[in-house]
Amino acid sequence: MTAPAGTGGRAGDATDPTRRGIDTLGMYDAVAGLPEQVERAVEVAQHVDGLPDGERVANVLLLGMGGSGVAGDVIAAVAQQFMAVPVVVAKGYDAPSFVAPDTLVIPLSFSGDTEETIQAAQEAQVNGGAILAVCSGGALADLADEWGAARLPVPADIPMARAALGALAVPPLVALERMGLFPGALEWVAKAVVQLKQRRDQLVADANPAAELARRIGRTLPVIYGAGGIGSVAASRWKTQCNENAKVPAFAGVVPEMGHNDISGWGQHGDLTRQVFQMVLLRHDEEHPQESRRFALVAEVLDEVMGAVHTVRAEGDGALAQLFDLVLFGDFLSLHLAGQEGIDPGPVSAVDDLKRALGEP
Repeated sequence: MTAPAGTGGRAGDATDPTRRGIDTLGMYDAVAGLPEQVERAVEVAQHVDGLPDGERVANVLLLGMGGSGVAGDVIAAVAQQFMAVPVVVAKGYDAPSFVAPDTLVIPLSFSGDTEETIQAAQEAQVNGGAILAVCSGGALADLADEWGAARLPVPADIPMARAALGALAVPPLVALERMGLFPGALEWVAKAVVQLKQRRDQLVADANPAAELARRIGRTLPVIYGAGGIGSVAASRWKTQCNENAKVPAFAGVVPEMGHNDISGWGQHGDLTRQVFQMVLLRHDEEHPQESRRFALVAEVLDEVMGAVHTVRAEGDGALAQLFDLVLFGDFLSLHLAGQEGIDPGPVSAVDDLKRALGEP
């Protein structure tokens, strides 16, 4: 395979789908190109005209599903730490009832044709929300033009929405800074790019921790826990990437919430769960001290009922860098899980079949 730009010409581990010739959509190269995707997204967002007036914004609503919805989760997890107005993510057909003319509504749809997002955006627009669309085209682009709304374009040559996280999440962050709502966003994005390049170079090497973790997980099912906003988004992303890329069940939970419910559910069937599940703890520097203590206690309590307990710790300067760092690690892990089973990570026939049955484009 051809190594991505900036990787020093190193190829991926032997379990990566590209080397095995089963990556028909180029998912490996798309994941490895995330740092450059983020850099391009910054350039695009800096030149978009007609952004809504930030002084009139009292709250921000992000709409999206699937890979596009995860971009909304990323934006909310990072931006709400710094912004003076609430940031809410909604996933589904309906916009929240609080939408009004002082609501900045950001519908995110890679294709521009996501059924749920289109309907929710139309409802929000009727209620007076200021629309800032993020898409590669489709019905959402047409609606944005019809409404006279600004649009942050997403490159259409990315193979799948789940491979477009940088292109979807970063332009709104830049736009929020340009609108005066998220001061310093560009600086945090720049720090994230630095960390992404460092982690990418590590993960495309023949011997790398994502491939090793995939080998250890093998054919068991991963249960992923993260803490707080950053950890919960990262855990959810790991779960969905395992689902779509590796085509395996995976489960995600949040610390400290899991200490009030999940932990009780692992006590009955240890003889079975040890054979079926392995736990992955995603750690980062933004954790509350008590969350850090909870991780240690959870690992101690569940060690006997899990096949293994693994820890992956984020690196990088700032919340966005650490979140993207965990995301990139999980993306590569899911590709290696696919590769070692001979599974093409790109197509998601089950999702496509469901959309066709529902009559979506």
